[in-house]
Amino acid sequence: MTTAHSRDGQGPSDTSDRGTDGQGSPGWTAAVRQRLGLGRLLPSGGPSEGIWVTEQAATAELRRAAVGVPGASLGGLWLSPADRDGPGLPVVPPAPGAAVSVPLRIDGEFTATTGEPLMVVAQRLREVLAGAAEERLGLDVAEVDLRITGLVEPAAGPGAEAVRKSAATGPVGGRAAPAKGEAARAAAGVPGVAYLTGTLGTAVTVTWDQVRVEVATAPGHHAPTVARAVREAVTATGTSPVTVLVTAVEAQADHGPAED
Repeated sequence: MTTAHSRDGQGPSDTSDRGTDGQGSPGWTAAVRQRLGLGRLLPSGGPSEGIWVTEQAATAELRRAAVGVPGASLGGLWLSPADRDGPGLPVVPPAPGAAVSVPLRIDGEFTATTGEPLMVVAQRLREVLAGAAEERLGLDVAEVDLRITGLVEPAAGPGAEAVRKSAATGPVGGRAAPAKGEAARAAAGVPGVAYLTGTLGTAVTVTWDQVRVEVATAPGHHAPTVARAVREAVTATGTSPVTVLVTAVEAQADHGPAED
């Protein structure tokens, strides 16, 4: 893992994906995804596994990890391809077996408390973010670029930590989709699946080259492991090839799907 320091201080410069909808031009799926705030689709696990995590789900999990970093309060956070001139990330997940290996870059902003060298705090936060991305989400992180945006006095009082955690993590939870059909029921029954989602379509979407299953993972479960189990369970129903998209990583057992 390598690290880098931001030069322009404006966050990632590449804010658009260069993938297509399979028709040679950015499709309606890209526009829908942007409106819903999903961000990029990030490859998880091996390059041919067919497991993907939305940027929205990934950043929520990274923010939860960063809450425990002493002396730092995370602000803006983005994930993008480390190679700005590379092929970029696809608009929709390609079929399993289509090798996609895209090392990622994490760009972030944070405020630091006084009393400790800034480089020490930055390195601590950098290591936590990279470790959480790789260990919790199965992402291939090549760079972590952090920019300090301010210095603050250490918060005091019994409620300070609770306030910091609330500000750092934000809301969690996705929108549940009904488990209709054998494949959807098989996916919903996998341990570690909190509920199915239908962010890019229905919970199980059939296209000409694959079956895409959308899930939210339950608290305390390793997202790539759950996704692999979902793919195996759905494949066992006779449906293949199967791609799994993780659209939410739940933080606490009492946080269920958001209400409409």
